[in-house]
Amino acid sequence: MTPPEIVPASAAGRFNKNLRIVFALTFTYFLVEVVVGYWTNSLALLSDAAHMLTDVIGLALALFANWMSRRPITARRSFGFYRLEILSAFVNALILIGISLYILYEAYSRFRNPPVVDSRNMTLVALVGLAVNVLGIYLLRRGAKDSLNVKGAYLEVVSDLLSSVGVIIEGLVMTYTGWYYADPLFSAIIGLFILPRTLSLMMESVNILLQATPDDLDVSDVEQTINSVPGLSNAHDLHIWTLTSGIVVMSGHVVADASLTSRELTGRIGDVAGRLTTQYNIQHIAL
Repeated sequence: MTPPEIVPASAAGRFNKNLRIVFALTFTYFLVEVVVGYWTNSLALLSDAAHMLTDVIGLALALFANWMSRRPITARRSFGFYRLEILSAFVNALILIGISLYILYEAYSRFRNPPVVDSRNMTLVALVGLAVNVLGIYLLRRGAKDSLNVKGAYLEVVSDLLSSVGVIIEGLVMTYTGWYYADPLFSAIIGLFILPRTLSLMMESVNILLQATPDDLDVSDVEQTINSVPGLSNAHDLHIWTLTSGIVVMSGHVVADASLTSRELTGRIGDVAGRLTTQYNIQHIAL
């Protein structure tokens, strides 16, 4: 079986419109947070703005990858530009880790000398951010199930929502108690919350870039499925990997019974392709 000329549309491509909307909202709110963060001298607000910046970069990379993936397949790039989606998720994770570490460092510095913060205006801005994040979660939650890029953006928006909640609580604490240690404390919590989820996203993207077998697939099960088709046996040298979110690719060898006619063999191979697509969601098969 030879590969089809056109591979299926990536999962991220199906949610391109929602990504554009969330990008516009996130970028606008990022600018607001930077201005108000400096104005109110709030590290928590600035750290949330830094986190929001990674959302902006990640969404921009996702949109760029979607645009590139629509470029035609060529002999030089037989799979097109689908891997750009995974590369953008990896770069996004790297940036997010760096910013998380910076937030923790700044929080440590402010623990030693907590500054006075304009907590009332900071809280108002955080309330706006909460509304923006709720809308972003609504727009991306479906796509997060299918696309690594959308999942990365979704997780960031979720963590942004929790960050906004933290900033609101912090603002109320400082407004009514004057305890300014709340600013570095909640900043540290935001940084520690971001790190493990970012590492998870990075490992997912690295596994795809290394062409690892998807976690939900067992190669031995795929071999048994192929061998269960009458006239086919000894499926071997199978390689199964994720090209990009939503597109699983497989290549391998199988032994056909010598008594099969060309027409029968074509039918058996078609049967295998149908089973692999239905049972394992493998769309691009070279057997």
